[in-house]
Amino acid sequence: MGKYKYILFFDQIGIDAIGKVGGKNASLGEMYNQLNPIGIRIPNGFAVTAEGYRLFRKMNNLEKPLKDLLFSLDTQHYSNLSSIGEKARSLILSAAIPNEIRDEIYAAYQSLSEQCNSNTLDVAVRSSATSEDLPTASFAGQMQSFLNINGDSQLLDAVHRCFVSLFTDRAIKYRHDMGFAALDVAISVGVQQMVRSDKASSGVAFTIDPDSGFENTIIINGCWGLGENIVQGTVTPDEWMVFKPTLENPDLNPILKRQCGRKEFTMIYAEKSATTSAENTIINTDTSFEKQNQFSLTNKEVIQLSQWCSKIEKHYKKPMDIEWAKDGLNNQLYIVQARPETVHGKANKQVREIYKLKEKSTLLTQGIALGDKIASGKARILNSPQEGDLLQNGEIIVTDLTNPDWDPIMKRASAIITNKGGRTSHAAIVARELGTVAVVGCGNATSVIKNGQEITVSCAEGKEGNIYDGKLKWEVSEQDFSKLEMPKTAPMLILADPERAFELSHYPNQGVGLMRMEFAISNTIKIHPLALCEPEKITDEKIISEIVAMTKGYEDPKNYFIDKLAEAVAIVAAAFYPKEVIVRMSDFKSNEYANLIGGKYYEPDEENPMIGFRGASRYYSDFYRKGFALECEAMKKVRNEMGLHNVKLMIPFCRTVEEGENVLTEMSKNGLVQGINGLQVYVMIEIPSNVLMADEFAKLFDGFSIGSNDLTQLTLGLDRDSALVSYLFSEENPAVKSLIKETIRVAKRFEIKVGLCGQAPSDLPQFAKFLVNEGIDSISFNPDALIKGIENILEAEKKTKRKILM
Repeated sequence: MGKYKYILFFDQIGIDAIGKVGGKNASLGEMYNQLNPIGIRIPNGFAVTAEGYRLFRKMNNLEKPLKDLLFSLDTQHYSNLSSIGEKARSLILSAAIPNEIRDEIYAAYQSLSEQCNSNTLDVAVRSSATSEDLPTASFAGQMQSFLNINGDSQLLDAVHRCFVSLFTDRAIKYRHDMGFAALDVAISVGVQQMVRSDKASSGVAFTIDPDSGFENTIIINGCWGLGENIVQGTVTPDEWMVFKPTLENPDLNPILKRQCGRKEFTMIYAEKSATTSAENTIINTDTSFEKQNQFSLTNKEVIQLSQWCSKIEKHYKKPMDIEWAKDGLNNQLYIVQARPETVHGKANKQVREIYKLKEKSTLLTQGIALGDKIASGKARILNSPQEGDLLQNGEIIVTDLTNPDWDPIMKRASAIITNKGGRTSHAAIVARELGTVAVVGCGNATSVIKNGQEITVSCAEGKEGNIYDGKLKWEVSEQDFSKLEMPKTAPMLILADPERAFELSHYPNQGVGLMRMEFAISNTIKIHPLALCEPEKITDEKIISEIVAMTKGYEDPKNYFIDKLAEAVAIVAAAFYPKEVIVRMSDFKSNEYANLIGGKYYEPDEENPMIGFRGASRYYSDFYRKGFALECEAMKKVRNEMGLHNVKLMIPFCRTVEEGENVLTEMSKNGLVQGINGLQVYVMIEIPSNVLMADEFAKLFDGFSIGSNDLTQLTLGLDRDSALVSYLFSEENPAVKSLIKETIRVAKRFEIKVGLCGQAPSDLPQFAKFLVNEGIDSISFNPDALIKGIENILEAEKKTKRKILM
């Protein structure tokens, strides 16, 4: 292969060749040589070097006119960006590729075709800038790629158009924004054997959660056909969340969550024609309804792909953004690109801005939230980037989808809302890099939001982004965790929404002291568990249809409940792994259960649900036994199938010791046995009888968790929701403190753990001091109260001369 002057084959390229072949090709060569031998399939190919591009520029006398053009760019308002870009591209396109480069491209293409046992091989042709795919600058989508290129003339056309794409409006502006001088950046072109994903599937993967920066997960997106649809945001892709620590254990399922996307379109090869331009070799088709409801990868393939991604990350020693493809002819997976992930690789996770809405209004639409900020302003509905001049600085872009042509416009927007796209679409990638508030994949944003309407875009409420009518008020607080000491008394989190788990894992903590199962049931599952166990009791056809639609794809609808609940708990357990996560079994009251879909057919009408049919009493009763069995199956799946043994279970509102025995027996019948795989079961101490019989409860359970709210109201005999007596509600009441003190004393005597969940230790420094003095093991706080709570604990420990752990 030494006969080439302007061509390097992948087996001649390493990561140190960025200056010669650009970031993308250097990475491909590195993987081809270093990772192919260990079983990661990288399609072969070659690169037209940056030196070849420079020769093209020199032979056509382009350097001075290009330099002069770019020197005249209005770098303050970019008012002439479009005209300068158009003139630059015209200069490049009208120039001819020198014969010596053309001949080498033809010869290399023939050689690659022969190596792949083909006369004229189908190839992908991709731009690779010498400043692209660096750890601090991605150039994602800035230059062009061409798929399904076949034959000499099409290949030369594609290479020429890659040269042209170095001067798209977006690429010119991005180079200026990133501080690159006008002609410093050269371009190489990669020519790689096509993977026939048009007959199968393709997508992208991140070896870090792209929104929170959580490092223990791999996020995979997939769609049918060629992967351009995902990058462009044309489809809502399938998504898998995979847990790295259990990935290599063949006995465990590392897939924490999977979500079937709509995958609206499938990109395939266009009809072949020797005269077809390189820009017209692929077409988009509607995905059949049947395939929309099928996952684009099997679980086995997801695990294989995740193992590859993990190895790629370890090789590069940094989080990676990876493109994959499955060949529909041989059913094999391939890696076709890998670049450093550029947002969280440089983020400071110890300093966080916390956004919180102070009010709510009419919810207009929802989608996938990117980041965790809030923005408000006038909505500007744009149908294409050509309408960008309509956008005033600080307005909110509302559009169907974006591509790299939108980049200069997106930088002027205070927020971005799209109908289409997933977490790895173009809009998502650019929004993260810019730090812009964005909600993608709303489906109906352009129809429900009016042009000029004042709206608020909130990404501060979990993974779901909410768009509200009007300009709402919000607050921003900054929390710096970098110098915060960790007290001996374990500070833990109270957590309801699993979608905040990755973000909250970065907070200083010793695990989750209370995960409320009810949030996942009411917000994700939404169906009453007995409606899935005894569907024959439901007579309303509308409710029946709703349940059928939600459980679509499940042969046994009960598995819908089990899977969704297991996913919710697994995400939290993975986020804080290996720290303990204490999951409270369902503690809905009967009126709250009745609000679930189908719930009215199963729930009694109680006068006082607060002290009625709730907690432990339900679990072993004939009335709810089948529903509790589903909860147990979900917890068994999390612990036994996924290997998340850091999950402990907790029983709420257990009135008597006999109830405790009955519940543990019921759990054993459902395969959850104390001690097996280290399973521990705690009990909530929230009723005076729990304290009076604490010795007996300590013999049954592995730990206590004091629920100070219920314990206070039941000790003082008042309804904490009643304004008439609310002034009497206080955890500082001597009777309440006496019960808490006794609970801690019993736990210490029986050598079991004891913690408290509640607001008081963050609001009342003297209450935190009381708990520390009594020797409580842990205190759990809501996320917004955690830092204040830790400060109160630290202050209390200093006064009690407790040792501080760093």
